[in-house]
Amino acid sequence: MLEAAEWSGCVVSTARASRDKRHDRSCTNKEPSIAEKRNPSLYHTAPQRESNGQWSCSGVILDTSLSLVLCHGAIFFPFLKNKEKELSGPKNDLLLAEDFVSDLLIQVECPSLPGTSSASKAKLNSEVLQQRSGLGLVPLSDPPRLLTHQHLHRAQLLMLVPCPEFQMAFSRLFSKAEGWEFSSEEEKHEYGELQKDLSYLHWFALLKLQSPLSDGHKKITFVPSSKLEKGCTVIACGSPFGSFYPDIFLNTVSKGIISNVTGDRNVVLLTDARCLPGSEGGGIFAAEGDCLRLIGIIVVPLCWKANEWVGLTVACSISHILENIMKSLSLTNALEENNMTATKLEGVCSLDLQKVPNLIKNPIASVVLVDSGQVWGSGVLVSPKVVLTCRHVIRNASRVSVKIRHPTSEKLQVLSGQVVFSTQESSPYDVAVVELDDLIPGIPELVLASKYCTGMDVLIWGYGAFGESCGPSATSGVLSSVICIGDVPVMLQTTCAVHGGSSGGPVFSAQTGELLGIVASNTRDNTTGATYPHLNFSIPIIILQAALQRYKLLGDLRSFQELNNVSRAVRNVWRLQRNPERVLPSKL
Repeated sequence: MLEAAEWSGCVVSTARASRDKRHDRSCTNKEPSIAEKRNPSLYHTAPQRESNGQWSCSGVILDTSLSLVLCHGAIFFPFLKNKEKELSGPKNDLLLAEDFVSDLLIQVECPSLPGTSSASKAKLNSEVLQQRSGLGLVPLSDPPRLLTHQHLHRAQLLMLVPCPEFQMAFSRLFSKAEGWEFSSEEEKHEYGELQKDLSYLHWFALLKLQSPLSDGHKKITFVPSSKLEKGCTVIACGSPFGSFYPDIFLNTVSKGIISNVTGDRNVVLLTDARCLPGSEGGGIFAAEGDCLRLIGIIVVPLCWKANEWVGLTVACSISHILENIMKSLSLTNALEENNMTATKLEGVCSLDLQKVPNLIKNPIASVVLVDSGQVWGSGVLVSPKVVLTCRHVIRNASRVSVKIRHPTSEKLQVLSGQVVFSTQESSPYDVAVVELDDLIPGIPELVLASKYCTGMDVLIWGYGAFGESCGPSATSGVLSSVICIGDVPVMLQTTCAVHGGSSGGPVFSAQTGELLGIVASNTRDNTTGATYPHLNFSIPIIILQAALQRYKLLGDLRSFQELNNVSRAVRNVWRLQRNPERVLPSKL
């Protein structure tokens, strides 16, 4: 099933041809040393001018018969003639080859497709790229030549096209005021403005290869983003670090889910499939039976909020990109000049995307946002009037605001609730119970888990990172550890990405939809300040099950008081401390 993603992926590199020739003269017939092969230099000093370097990213082969490739547009902007050109305004419909330096060299590296002839292979291998530079979108200078077994093609730029729908939705979701960043401080300092200039993010490049591809694969099929559902399984395929050593990194695959969608017909896609710099321009695919369908193009592989790594990848809907390309093609002679008049670039549109099972979709309705006025977090509706969340979310408030997105509405419903119980600060169990003033009808009742199995697939839902901007987000992973005292689970660990604002959110079994627990925290290194979203801790629902049942049936809260009187062993677990070992007396 992964073949469609792997064979459609490629790496696109840009450089000035004059620079490439200078490099060729200095490296003719020179084999890299063993040390160079084993330790290729990644971080050479960046050139004084960005246009003197080589840039690279991932790409997707849209149509092998027409030799069309789509990639991210950022790697072209260092070579723009008019550096002062406004790129974010509504009047910028497209950029053509004439807008860039005349000696721009574009090369596309892709895997060997079935059916490629030996003569073609020899020809392609003779054109091996001399300069293996470019770590993602980072310019590098004069790295050692690395051997490659991939096929290299020259390409021409047909056009660069913006996706204004993506730009609008992205700017609303990722506010600078909230501390969003999309490159590390080291990248900003070392590699100039391109890494941090968000005006390039919504541009995409359409290329045409100058040598034919194999007919082993035809047009790629895609799914309109309006058909996507949160929680559906996706595959990300990109080449980490761009043109650096594609023998190892070309078309690396990662699996995840659609965490959230927003904007016009879901133009912005958020996935927890893990990607690295250089994957920009790679494809996001969704499963349809035994096939993969293209749904988006990777735009931002890494992001931070308030210096906390979020662990989500941002992509742009492929249907929106293609719509904008087709509009722009009609304004140019590219269709006639490239024998494309009889084709529809959109390829084959598939509408029968594999549906997210109800046992995964139904629990989404129980996820709520809890706002105490001082802070906000997540919670889970365990009955039509009872919300379970964390003590540190309610912050000693007696009343809170609870927001929920009902399954029958796109708008958030706001209710008030009374905090009827919260654990003491000294309790290791960070728990609070809220009773709503009004019933919420139509919410499927949750099934509470009674057993846990390490390695089981899990989903965490919550309002972390984005708040109420686009409803609850989901992240996927496994139950990596169940910590027990005796036979009783007292802590759960998962590999799902958990962010600030996720506290109190539910952990569900991906197979059964059962509620396993509520998120208490992720992990922070107090020495370095680094946050690890994929190492997090949750409170098992089995600890709370008896007290919840008694409260729902009798309105009796006394059973919750037991959470304040737990053993030293439980306290040590949640403090990440070992029980003190008995010290043997010295015999001396």
